[in-house]
Formats: sequence, structure tokens, C-alpha cells
Amino acid sequence: MDWKEIRGNWVLIPPKPIGIIHFLGGAFVATAPHLTYRWLLEHLANKGYVIIATPFINTLDHIAIAKTVLLNFERTLERLQDSGSLRQLYLPTYGLGHSMGCKLHLLIGSLLPVERAGNILISFNNYAAKEAIPLVEQFNSTLPIEFTPSPVETDTIVRQSYNIRRNLLIKFSNDTIDQSAGLSQILLDRFSHMVTKQTLPGTHTTPLGQDIKWQTGGSFTPWDALGQWFKQEIYRDLNQLKRAILLWLNPLSPP
Repeated sequence: MDWKEIRGNWVLIPPKPIGIIHFLGGAFVATAPHLTYRWLLEHLANKGYVIIATPFINTLDHIAIAKTVLLNFERTLERLQDSGSLRQLYLPTYGLGHSMGCKLHLLIGSLLPVERAGNILISFNNYAAKEAIPLVEQFNSTLPIEFTPSPVETDTIVRQSYNIRRNLLIKFSNDTIDQSAGLSQILLDRFSHMVTKQTLPGTHTTPLGQDIKWQTGGSFTPWDALGQWFKQEIYRDLNQLKRAILLWLNPLSPP
């Protein structure tokens, strides 16, 4: 499988698709998700999931971003079906978001007409603009600058209107900016038996882990052993994240 750029989205199509994942990344790494999240997304594709990763540039208007990324996703999906690249008439579609990408999926699921078999929300945070972008208020000292919707407004929107019943919330044990706890309570109040919460080892940047190529020589040396050990340690958290996602997507799937 090779990444293909289709109508502004980055797409991976496995030989026998079993589902579609619409991926949205974090605020400052979302412009090239096929690069910044390559390891995780390619491993999900290898298990049969079509990946449609939508790039976006962060602005203060998060509702506008949510509308744009959904439109881009739907246009790409339509192109794949019309061209015959995706032959199945129906595949379950899941939202997968990291950090700000979670907020966008929540807004999409609350404000826009969309069908999802479920959402996977990793390292959700919902900070105010002045906390997320420390220098933001220096651009204009006379007017307060805030995201639309604000953190409080976002919570209210999700509490009243979020329609995606099945959700997986993942936080990492060493993530100091994760705000999944408050979100999980909101979702549990709406769909008490459809929300799964998991805490995994790692940090806020764990999903950004990349492949490390370690080329051994003609004979396996102690340096090669050290390199393999280091690689296993790096991938330990990533592999646990991958397994948690795949198990939730399909509890009967092989690891």
C-alpha cells in the first residue's frame, strides 16, 4: 500500500477493506498526518481499515474547521467509490482523533449530519486559546481571543447534541494536558453502556512515534542487540495503543 493524495486527503486502501477510519490529528501536526502519524495509521491499514487522513490548519474557528474536514472527507470517499477504488457499497466508518482532532470529531458528531459506527478519541484536550497558544493574547491586547466554540461551549454542545453512541477514550499515564476525564463523564451521561475508557503507558506524543530503521551487519553484535532492545522500548507504548484500538474496533480480530 502506498499513500495517495485524493482531493486534499491522504488515503491508504488495503486489498480487502473491512472498515473506514477518518483520522484527524493534533493542532500543530495535522497538516501532514500521513507523515506525523505514519506508523499508527499504516498499521491500522494493514489490518484492513481504509485510512482517510484529513489535513487542516488550526484557526480560532473550530466549527468552521469541523465543517471543512467533514466535507473534504465526504468528497474523497465519493471519489473513491465513483472511481471503483472502493467497491463496497457500505463499510462501517469510524472517527479517530488525537488531541484537537478529538474536539473536531466531537463537533462533527454533535452539529453535522454524519453516520459513524463509533469514535476513538485519544488524548482529548479542550483548552482555551490563551492556554493552548500562550502568545495569542499578545496579538491583540484590547480584545479577548478565544476558540469558537469555547471550552465551556464545547462541553455544552457535546452534552446536549452528540449523537455517536459508541466511543473509546484513551489517555496516557504521563500526559499532563489530557482532559479525557471530564469528557468521559459527559459521554457516560449520554450513553452509559457504550463508552470505554482506557489508560495506557505513554505521553501526549506517543501516537506520533515513527519507525526506526536498524540495519544489522553481517553478524549480530552487542550493538545490534542494544539497538533491537531500544527499538522494542520505543514501540512498546505504540504497540499497546495499536492493540487497544484494534481490539475495540473488532474484539474478535487477531492481535
